[in-house]
Amino acid sequence: MHTITAPSPGVPVARVVVDVMLKPEILDPQGQAVQRALPRLGFEGVADVRQGKRFELELAGPVDEAALERVREIARTFLANTVIEDFHVRVEEGVEEVGAVR
Repeated sequence: MHTITAPSPGVPVARVVVDVMLKPEILDPQGQAVQRALPRLGFEGVADVRQGKRFELELAGPVDEAALERVREIARTFLANTVIEDFHVRVEEGVEEVGAVR
């Protein structure tokens, strides 16, 4: 079992973003519904819409390759259905402190 420690107040954190999208070959009815609605609302020229999910994980301390691999494992086993969804993991730029006012 891999552990990611919860950040304590005042400790710098890094935000890791996991974007989950349906695979291109999977029909996206929600995206299609949005695409059909856009022209009726006056928004022309949108060729395609795909809907997905975004997860933000705040990790204590620096993000090294081991931490990113743990996040990928979280995405593979819990955040994404890898049969029909792809995911992308990235570190969001900028470091904040837990408890800091945004």
